[in-house]
Amino acid sequence: METDVNMTEALTAMESDNANAACQIKNIDWISCKDFTIEIGEQQIRQYMATWEIQHPGWLYSLTFLQQAELEFKTQYQYEVQWSIPTRFTPIPRATTRVYFIIEISKIKPDSLPVNVHFIIESNRSKHVPGQMRFREKWLMDVIESKTLLLDTVDF
Repeated sequence: METDVNMTEALTAMESDNANAACQIKNIDWISCKDFTIEIGEQQIRQYMATWEIQHPGWLYSLTFLQQAELEFKTQYQYEVQWSIPTRFTPIPRATTRVYFIIEISKIKPDSLPVNVHFIIESNRSKHVPGQMRFREKWLMDVIESKTLLLDTVDF
């Protein structure tokens, strides 16, 4: 009888561990400020987006470096990622979603520290920091759905 109780406790603990693993916030090891280049920034954004749990298999994206901005205490590198779901019947989608990544290199902190990264989803004011929140595919879909609704109301 004691073995049954131990087995039940072990199974409950395993289920709890699996649930915690499923809810885990994913991130990557971002490069140090001294080793950063525009190309490495692009690679790291791709690597980070690969950790997103996107369920719909048709999502595609295009990543573009936009600009470098010199500020008083940091340098910002801005990237744009355009997401869409093209299909065989509509290879050019009616609506897309943009995600803007900003990678910051501090001019005052030690250059051995990792870069600071955040991103903003189009039409949303929230600033998301990798490793502090879990990405939701719904955010991309919400923008596409609202654009599609708007396009349906406009007569060309």
